[in-house]
Amino acid sequence: SVDCSFSRGVCDWKQDADDDFDWNPADRDRGDGYYMAVPAFVGHKNDMGRLKLLLTDLKPKSSYCLIFSYRIAGEKVGKLRVFLANKKTAPVWEENKGKDEKWRTGKIEIFQGAETTNSVTFESERGKGKTGEIGVDNVILISGPCPED
Repeated sequence: SVDCSFSRGVCDWKQDADDDFDWNPADRDRGDGYYMAVPAFVGHKNDMGRLKLLLTDLKPKSSYCLIFSYRIAGEKVGKLRVFLANKKTAPVWEENKGKDEKWRTGKIEIFQGAETTNSVTFESERGKGKTGEIGVDNVILISGPCPED
């Protein structure tokens, strides 16, 4: 497995230059490192911020599982979507509200066909809420299909 978490991970993360705002590091409650977040007050309604994970060494014709922690905290704070580079049009994962302030786990199956996925994009769309945040942490890529819960 490959650890792509932000504080100590080995992966290549890039801010998208063509979006409306950047994701920013935020300190974890436990004090061990940080996660990436978009506070609710950044930007205007429907503005987008994209954080891209560049994947270089995925083997063709094999499957991977991307596992990540996410938090959508606050009333109408916005949407979190995940896109795979070779399926640009539709998100492969989307969430727009949290039941509470807790961190949850997201999983995405990445199957490498003849075309390989060379990046995963986490996109935050700003809602109309003024408090809270959208956060992403603990991004890990494992080979093989996603484990059942």
